[in-house]
Amino acid sequence: MNAEIIAVGTELLLGEIVNIDAQILSRVLSELGINVYYHTVVGDNEKRLAAAIEVAKGRSDIIITTGGLGPTYDDITKRVVAASFGKKLVMNDGELEKIRGYFKKTGREMSKNNESQALLPEGCTVLENDFGTAPGCAFEANGMHVLMLPGPPRECEPMAVRQMAAYLKSLSDSVIVSHSIHIFGIGESLVEDKIRDLAENMDNPTLAPYAKPGEVMLRVAAKAETRDKAEAEIWPVIEKIKRIFGSNVYGIDSPSLSHAVSELLLKRGKTLAAAESCTGGYLSKLITDVPGVSKTFLGGITAYSNRAKEKLLGIPRSRINEYGAVSEEIASDMARAAAETLDADIGVGITGYAGPDPDSQDTGTVFVSLFENGEFKNIKLCRPGGRDSIRYFAALSALNLIRQTLEA
Repeated sequence: MNAEIIAVGTELLLGEIVNIDAQILSRVLSELGINVYYHTVVGDNEKRLAAAIEVAKGRSDIIITTGGLGPTYDDITKRVVAASFGKKLVMNDGELEKIRGYFKKTGREMSKNNESQALLPEGCTVLENDFGTAPGCAFEANGMHVLMLPGPPRECEPMAVRQMAAYLKSLSDSVIVSHSIHIFGIGESLVEDKIRDLAENMDNPTLAPYAKPGEVMLRVAAKAETRDKAEAEIWPVIEKIKRIFGSNVYGIDSPSLSHAVSELLLKRGKTLAAAESCTGGYLSKLITDVPGVSKTFLGGITAYSNRAKEKLLGIPRSRINEYGAVSEEIASDMARAAAETLDADIGVGITGYAGPDPDSQDTGTVFVSLFENGEFKNIKLCRPGGRDSIRYFAALSALNLIRQTLEA
């Protein structure tokens, strides 16, 4: 089956908010093996929404809308969609009571117009909203499946992951299983070149690359009668990919490089400390995004200025003057100082030029050093791009150096 996502909201067309829902839904649908051929954005206008639905009817098996399920006059999605498929909107007493209960629980007064959120297409399947007042719904009409989800991402995502996915899975007599292979240190074009022959000669499982900031993800997906049969098709492909890319593969189904590093630190019983200059604490931010990392990450020191490097890390000014603040030597001093100051097994230091400085040839030059057991590992990065990109890639490269050290 193929699906079309229709996002409703004039604020999307004006650029006031980003269409995060489309990303969320496309990811969930991809994991279900459902092709998404079109993304449509339409404003809060009944005629234009009705026209968009008519177009979608002619080219999609599944239509999914987001937004426009609120209680105000410009929340038009339900009545337009229902009219387009000849469905009446009827009051769902169970949902009405849930809405009343939500307002009571949050200590807010419920307006009369909130009752309209319990008006749902007759005979529909209700998609529960655990984080708001607008329920979603799904129904079948004219051989098509239509689903309506709320617009706020914090409501849309859990509904899509839990209830939309369950509804769509029930339409199939087979299962689709996928696993993600995460690769760092190789660009998307080189990854694609190395797997092209393999991917082009595969039908089931399928293999597809996805570029992410600073890394590449390969998704292997298989369709079979049972999960066990699908898994049996997938894992030989994963092993081939691991042989092709070797140590550049940092995990299978890992949420992030920082998660992979955190797990390795815990597994090896190692502690980590960081001293950062140009990244301004970005490495510390990424590693502390992982729940429970306090067992292994002892802390980070942001020593941005030369004075901070002297006062906080004890690096002599004479060394900074001799080698320059952006150098392998100072990065090494920072790594050692982080480990010794916080009594950590591993210390990491990062210093560089994040820019932008149009008159400098050094923008994008970053030194990363790792200190463990009296020994250093150092890398030099030359990364083009904007300030945020350089800082992010430097932090990821530091994480990857930690990973490779722990896996050695």
